[in-house]
Amino acid sequence: MGRVYSHNRHSSAWLTLLIVATSTFVSGCHHAIPIVGQFQGAAQVDARADVRGEMAVKLPAAIDPGPMVVATVEASPSGDSSHRVAEIDVDGLILNQNVEGIYDSGENPVAGFREKLEAAAGDAKVVAVVLRIHSPGGGVTACDILADELGRFKAATHKPVVACLMDVAASGAYYLAVGADRIVAHPTTLTGGVGAIFNHVNLEDAMAQLNVTVEPIKSGPLIDMGSVTKPLDPQSREILVEMADGFRQRFLGRIAQLRPVVSDADLKAISDGRILAAPKALSLHLVDQIGYLPDAIGEARRLAGAPGAEVVLYHRDGAPARSLYAIAPKPPRMGEVLPFSYPGLDRAKLPTFLYLWQPDPTLPRTTAR
Repeated sequence: MGRVYSHNRHSSAWLTLLIVATSTFVSGCHHAIPIVGQFQGAAQVDARADVRGEMAVKLPAAIDPGPMVVATVEASPSGDSSHRVAEIDVDGLILNQNVEGIYDSGENPVAGFREKLEAAAGDAKVVAVVLRIHSPGGGVTACDILADELGRFKAATHKPVVACLMDVAASGAYYLAVGADRIVAHPTTLTGGVGAIFNHVNLEDAMAQLNVTVEPIKSGPLIDMGSVTKPLDPQSREILVEMADGFRQRFLGRIAQLRPVVSDADLKAISDGRILAAPKALSLHLVDQIGYLPDAIGEARRLAGAPGAEVVLYHRDGAPARSLYAIAPKPPRMGEVLPFSYPGLDRAKLPTFLYLWQPDPTLPRTTAR
């Protein structure tokens, strides 16, 4: 038996799986097994060996995707590359945790956002930033951290920021967009969702069908408040509603502070958490104009006084970025290989308060990017 493997840094996860599978298959074989490896990277190496008995493979804990690199996704209209508009993408569910891969530590949306802002702050050529947002929101704290990081970036650099709302920029995603100097929404954008939700699922009946009985030992009657093993009692519900209302008021206060054009009547109209199409959002002053991504880039150039600025996108080394709409890919996750999901069973992300538009009762999985 023999195997030929072609390896580079970005296919190492699959190479590892193949090697492990092969070594498992031939474990215990008493015949010499020829193995040929071809590794291509900084140098090309051909390796040949005969292996007898079991083969052990030591693997790193995770693959380092590398630092952020810059790619020009739109050349300067005037051919002048001395100024840049940095496009920073915010895509998918905003949670302060890694996106899991089969063999990948994945991208933490919060950490990645901070890294992109640091890259834009450290690049003297960058004169403005466009936030390209496509997200239903996420965790209250994660969204608040992104908003705070954006505020710190603006205070430190004084570079104008324009938010461009894509398909969906709701709840926590809009919470972030409010920090921009201008907000441009696509004609078909869905936004709004000003409010907070606590994902409570009652699995008492489902557990009873499986003959599962929960008997917690508690130090206080409310220590398991919000447990999926029972319905919400009136006292627990009252406390959770009070907390959700507090997060909503924080959201409304942020809008009132950073977008004084929004009137009290506008705030009252959106305080029930409704989702809005772009034209309605414009009439309620939640966005400044309706347009497309090139319009948002033009607005950023105008605010920076650099009409000839090129547009660059930050991405991981090895993930191609050749378009204004590029999104860095990620390996598929086990949750997509096995897509079965049941409301309340994905407890890794529950319970938590969310600035999230969530028409599906199952908490959306973080996108594989």
